[in-house]
Parts: sequence; C-alpha cells; structure tokens
Amino acid sequence: MFDNPVVFARLGHVLLIVALLAATGTHWAMLQSVAWTTMLVDNLRAVPLREAVARTFDGKHPCKLCHEISKGKAAEKKTEFPALAKKLEFVSQRPVFVFSAPTHYRLAPDFSSVGTDRPHRPPVPPPRQLAA
Repeated sequence: MFDNPVVFARLGHVLLIVALLAATGTHWAMLQSVAWTTMLVDNLRAVPLREAVARTFDGKHPCKLCHEISKGKAAEKKTEFPALAKKLEFVSQRPVFVFSAPTHYRLAPDFSSVGTDRPHRPPVPPPRQLAA
C-alpha cells in the first residue's frame, strides 16, 4: 500500500487535515451537526416539518448526543492552557547596551567580480591543445 509515494503523500495530507480540524475544534461542530440531523429525523417522525425544525433547534429538547457534546466541550475548555502569569512583573532597570569597536581588525582585500585585475588577457583564438 505504501509502495507508491503518491499514496503516501495523500495519506499524509489527509492526516494533516484531520489533525488541523481536531486542533481547531471542528470535530465538535461535526458531531453537533450529526446530533441535529438525528434529532430532526426523529422529530419528523412525530410532528410536521415546521414544528420539528423548531423543536430541534430551540435548545429546550437536547438529545443524549447534545448532552455529551456539551460535557466534552466543557471538559476541553477546562484542560486548555492555564494562565501562567497571574500578575505582571515589570523590571525597574533598563538594560544598557554598549557598542564598542574591536581592538584589532584588518581590511579584507577588495575583489573585483568583473575580472579586470588580471595581469594578462586570455589568448585569442582559444588554444587547440585539448581538442586533439
């Protein structure tokens, strides 16, 4: 299955997308959509469409899955990153930066990128010694 690099790359992309969706909390929205769809179908069996839609989305008649989603969201919010700094601490001293020149240095030679510093010009026409 993993012999083909295209399949392996696509699997990696799918896993990355799933991880991003889970990290952003999209899984709760997807579960809530499933819960609402299930509730709407169940309500349509007993009452007309208008009343079924109103009953599904009014918030007064949640299903078991809606309760579990609420519990999961609440538990996830509790375990999020705690506030590390409860009070701000300010340092009264300002840092001092001192810039000083080095004690010894030497200048780097100036190289010309054009090649005008050559002592002689190349021969014209090019030598034929290597062509034999």
